[in-house]
Amino acid sequence: MKEHSSVEVTILGKEYRVNCPPSEQDALIKSARYLDQTMREIKGRGTVHGLEKIAVMAALNMAHDLLIQTSMIEESRTGAEQQLRELEDKVDLALTSSRQ
Repeated sequence: MKEHSSVEVTILGKEYRVNCPPSEQDALIKSARYLDQTMREIKGRGTVHGLEKIAVMAALNMAHDLLIQTSMIEESRTGAEQQLRELEDKVDLALTSSRQ
């Protein structure tokens, strides 16, 4: 059974207690800070009112950023795989030429 402990985080001035394993506490605190910062930026623009709407907008913005980063990582991986295949082909060609 995993051991959990309670961590207190503050988001837009409200305190929340969250249970998580000790090994994930630093990541939880960083995530809460990032969420707080994102929500404060949205609130500061003055175009969205109400905590729930600010939270939804922050979630949408963060999900959008995550999808963009995921797409960029996939493109990089695909490009690296293509470069590796091309390099393997060049090595095979060089080995074949050297044997003849």
